[in-house]
Amino acid sequence: MEKRLFSLKTLIGSMIFLATLLGPAYGQKKGSKTPAASAPVVLTDAEVEAKVQELLGKMSIEEKVGQMTQVNLNVVLKGGYGNMDGTIDPEALRKAVVDYKVGSILNAINHAYSVETWHQIITAIQDVATKQTANKIPVLYGIDAIHGVTFTSKSTLFPQNIGIGATRNIELSKLAGEITAKETRASGIRWNFAPVLDVGRQPLWPRFPETYGEDVYLVSQMGVASILGMEGDGNLNRIDRVASCMKHYIGYSLPLSGKDRTPAYIPERVLREYFLPPFRAAVNAGSSTIMINSSEINGVPVHGSKYLLTDVLRKELGFKGLAVSDWEDIIRLHTKHKVAQTPKEAVKLAVNAGIDMSMVPHDYTFYEYLVELVKEGSVSQARINEAVGRILTLKFRTGLFINAYPEKDAMKNFGLAEYKTAALEAARESVTLLKNKENILPLAKGKKILVTGPAAKSITALNGSWSYTWQGNESKYYPDTTAYIFNAIKAKNTGGTTLYAKGSEFDKEADAKKAVELAKSVDYVVVCIGEDAYAESPGVIDELDLPEAQQKLVASLYEAGKPVIIVLVEGRPRIIRKIEDGAKGIIDAYIPGSQGHNAIAEVLFGDVNPSGKLPFSYPRFSGDIIHYDHKYSDKVTELAPGQMGEGGYKPQWPFGFGLSYTKFEYSNLKVSSPTLKGNGSIKVTVDVKNAGSKAGKEAVELYTRDHFATITPSWMRLRKFKKISLAPGQTQTVEFELNKSDLAFIGMDEKTFVTEPGAFDVIVGEQKASFNYED
Repeated sequence: MEKRLFSLKTLIGSMIFLATLLGPAYGQKKGSKTPAASAPVVLTDAEVEAKVQELLGKMSIEEKVGQMTQVNLNVVLKGGYGNMDGTIDPEALRKAVVDYKVGSILNAINHAYSVETWHQIITAIQDVATKQTANKIPVLYGIDAIHGVTFTSKSTLFPQNIGIGATRNIELSKLAGEITAKETRASGIRWNFAPVLDVGRQPLWPRFPETYGEDVYLVSQMGVASILGMEGDGNLNRIDRVASCMKHYIGYSLPLSGKDRTPAYIPERVLREYFLPPFRAAVNAGSSTIMINSSEINGVPVHGSKYLLTDVLRKELGFKGLAVSDWEDIIRLHTKHKVAQTPKEAVKLAVNAGIDMSMVPHDYTFYEYLVELVKEGSVSQARINEAVGRILTLKFRTGLFINAYPEKDAMKNFGLAEYKTAALEAARESVTLLKNKENILPLAKGKKILVTGPAAKSITALNGSWSYTWQGNESKYYPDTTAYIFNAIKAKNTGGTTLYAKGSEFDKEADAKKAVELAKSVDYVVVCIGEDAYAESPGVIDELDLPEAQQKLVASLYEAGKPVIIVLVEGRPRIIRKIEDGAKGIIDAYIPGSQGHNAIAEVLFGDVNPSGKLPFSYPRFSGDIIHYDHKYSDKVTELAPGQMGEGGYKPQWPFGFGLSYTKFEYSNLKVSSPTLKGNGSIKVTVDVKNAGSKAGKEAVELYTRDHFATITPSWMRLRKFKKISLAPGQTQTVEFELNKSDLAFIGMDEKTFVTEPGAFDVIVGEQKASFNYED
């Protein structure tokens, strides 16, 4: 995908014209309950800035600090966390919005709400904000819509990001972002805390499923596509757009222990080469907001790092938008990280470092401390105006000052039939075929099949975290139409018999004996194993190995003597080395979302030809986590004195691996010139042929290898990819373009990307060509 840089200044001229083409009106008068029949109001940057400065001039210190305060919804609900229906407590709401002048509220409590309930909640909040406060500043509501609208009932849930990464389909990532934006806005909410741009380098980490994978280029491309899907051309005053939030800046995904919110130790060079680029790309793509890493890097909590939050993010990357803390992370500078001696000092440290808004989230201590700090001069009014200006700018851009209320026309964009189709297509393209011994797959229909394993009848495993609840593990909150893998296989196995036995729980043994007895009488055994839903710290594990109960189940099924096909439903690569050999077929479905059951069945029976590619290196051993872009010395190991071997990178399956029911052949890899000079570019072409008998999609990936460099080069690096579709016998010439930035690495100064003269290989499939770079 070509880099797309978006600036409001360059886009404003076309926005009104675009709006007229988009049909129904989006602009509304403040306080109205129904949409006005007019085009959306679009303000230039200069107009927004003027309005922001005018409003700042009217506001007291208390009002400004209130704008920087974000509280959780439970603070204004009757019964707080005990509330199950979203009923607002008028006195608590008035305390928050009028007395403490709170500028933002977030989250749902306990479970997802209906669109209608969300409208009631948002309306009640904005009634107070726009009618009972001095300057009538609307509240900005934020929500975690991570793989679809998490907290709205009956919303469309896509595969978790790790599955989207497996699709290698940038347009699907963008489409998922577009649909998520529409259903979020339909709920009356205009700010989405997504996408996750953390690079998945630590598979133990419980938020690994929220990443797009282990490669920085893959994460950057998929993340930017999601942002463009949510924000479009930058006009957020539309009923189909929301403000995105790139997170978690920065280095959150590489905790040394693998535990959530624990310290990372990342050299500056690695931080800049592997973890900063997705955020740089997101800033260039126009993402409106950013959320900060909850943890610490090299002993410095990111929430207190002026270097990372101001010097790098603002001055170097040029980010102009709103920076919000993560959950309770400012006070944790005192309570957890111990870098601030008091809670008040924690507020001072974070705000002066560059935090604009505090996700407090349960009280008003941040407000109280910050008011004191400003009045005593420990935090400057200039810093407060800077932060509040960014908050107000976003409120103007999202149209809240025009109409703060839920837009009735936006409700028409919720739950459309095509969303289900999009979720199904995303799940289909994510499914990755890892093993197909003796071409056992696709399965013949009309046979006798046993479906077993803890994921066979688990809705929660198919959807994972952020699915109608935070953890996603409460099936009672899922739509009645949600089905199991077993149901989908049974429906596809026309004319056959489909049996079921649980076999085991996710973490403990169950009725394995029953499953084995049934297995003896069938033609095929499909065992669905992996992980149940989890989010953040509750998903912490001590080892990557698949739980013993599930491994015992699979091993016992082999004893029945029938072909066993493993379906992995997992957010991270659980080790299956001990049971892999006995399986005839293995597919990884990751966490495929609301249509995952259908996608799995379609792949198993051949109605869909699998095209997913691993977005991570699938480890063979828990203690052997090496990435595909490892160093030469990771690959070439000393087996004995004077004896070298290539045993260093030995995953169960490598990054980018994925089989098909057809055969793709690569040939004629060509480089347009033997030399890439200066700021020029070269073209790389390769012919890809579908040499099999089935139509199929193929992710064509281009890697480069630097022969020699002053900083030890990686074995190879992914630089480009394209997803293509080929009919049987069809050949397509795929073209890529490379320039020096595609070959760059962080140099000796540990800050700047450099491209050094020398020889490079370009690798596509099994094809390899070479060229030289010259300054």
